[in-house]
Amino acid sequence: MSLTQLRRLAASPKAWLEGAVRLRQRLMQPVGLGVRGIVIDPDGRVLLVRHTYLEGWYLPGGGIEPGETLSACLARELAEEAHIAIDAPPLLHGIFLQRRGWRSHHVACYVVRGFHQTAPRLPDWEIAEIGFFSPDALPDGTSPATRARLREVWENLPPSHIW
Repeated sequence: MSLTQLRRLAASPKAWLEGAVRLRQRLMQPVGLGVRGIVIDPDGRVLLVRHTYLEGWYLPGGGIEPGETLSACLARELAEEAHIAIDAPPLLHGIFLQRRGWRSHHVACYVVRGFHQTAPRLPDWEIAEIGFFSPDALPDGTSPATRARLREVWENLPPSHIW
């Protein structure tokens, strides 16, 4: 964890508590499960988020909560990170393995085309900014995994299954 990330945690009791919960989950659950959404607007642009605690741009998503289904997790994460409400069933693009040191994590990635935004998403302690981007004009710092998933969707390629 960087010094900047530690400063952000120290400045926000809520962020500190959520960081502690994430650490506990990582120690107690060596295999994780999460979701990511490839949210595509009617103009063919994709939604990306930039977090306060990570460098770069990513597909929105996060970890599944105990007792939560994948679809409920996707809906919750899109609502939390971008004020997106899903209007039509998302399509499962693939389930991917993401290795993080000694821990493995599986990511269910969905394509979401039917949605609406319930309110503008203002920056807060977790999300620095969001935006819809053309696939041929992604912002600098878009993560390699995000670029790979978008390439698979836009070029109708089979998923690689490695995040």
